Amino acid sequence: MNLLTQNAKMKKTSIKNNAKIFNFSIPAYKTKSGRVTCPFAGGCQKFCYAQKGNYTRFPIVQELMEKKYELTKKNTFIPLMNEEIKKKKATHIRIHDSGDFYSPAYLQKWVDIATQNTNVIFYAYTKSIKFFIDGLKLPKNLKVIFSEGSKTDNLINVNKHRHARIFKNKELLQASGYIDASNNDLKAITSNKKVGLVYH
Repeated sequence: MNLLTQNAKMKKTSIKNNAKIFNFSIPAYKTKSGRVTCPFAGGCQKFCYAQKGNYTRFPIVQELMEKKYELTKKNTFIPLMNEEIKKKKATHIRIHDSGDFYSPAYLQKWVDIATQNTNVIFYAYTKSIKFFIDGLKLPKNLKVIFSEGSKTDNLINVNKHRHARIFKNKELLQASGYIDASNNDLKAITSNKKVGLVYH
């Protein structure tokens, strides 16, 4: 199974940054069997891009993400991911361009993967904010961006936490002091903790 892939944005960002950036996806919000993959999703469900386009248009894409989700529950997930990272010679990995950290145990697997691959930068947009502010220690090469639109937005300290906000246009984004990561994904993990995305 091809665990790490590149969507159009990852390809563009890789070229812009002379890097090898890959993404890992699981089903958006729910699996076919009804298992929730985004447990803290709030109003974002209404405009979730991961439930549009190729994610829903092609059954083969849906099936692949279902298989990846099932794999995350197995003990073989960590060694298989480590092998895939080395094979692809990845420099950066975006965890979940679809789906989210659905449990603390699953999140811990990614913490372990990042710890075992210190030469790779891992990053993730997440609404599972509670899992991170309960005292979890992250390795330096695992960076998270708290996404607004969750059931627990009240846990986000916008002056302290790296967070993402969606804007209607670039003008509003820039006027609010946010960095535009709409077309260059690595801008999400710069020193500017205010990450802006234009709705599409």
